[in-house]
Amino acid sequence: MEIITQEEKERLEVRLQDLIDRRPEITQRIATARALGDLKENADYHAARDDQGLNEAEIRRLQQRVASATVADDADIPEDIVFLGSVVRLLDLSDDSDDLYKLVGDASGNFDADEIEVTTTSPMGEALMKSRVGEEIKVDLPRGEKRFKVVEIL
Repeated sequence: MEIITQEEKERLEVRLQDLIDRRPEITQRIATARALGDLKENADYHAARDDQGLNEAEIRRLQQRVASATVADDADIPEDIVFLGSVVRLLDLSDDSDDLYKLVGDASGNFDADEIEVTTTSPMGEALMKSRVGEEIKVDLPRGEKRFKVVEIL
């Protein structure tokens, strides 16, 4: 079971609708390419069919995610615990630097945000989940262990 925020669910639904809306365009590309004749050596036809396959696979994947995901209810979460959707300031204990991290169910891919997105299934996300202000967390990363202190929950 995947836990996501309402914002993440809405983003998935928009993406799903965009893919569904592409179906007629892809179908038209296939029909146009088919009308050109010999399908055996018709690169446009094969490219359109490949695009259709990828589009349909992504539609099925997103439909499954939306259907099986649980939306976290903000009312059930205590304010002093890091949970899905929380933005926290962490102090890196190895170099005394601090950064903002946002715990998300699904990364948006937005690298321009003020905070670093951390998914709940990542080592950092697992360590952050249910931590409290003042606690030290240990994160087992591929390059070794890192320790952080939860400074504040914004």
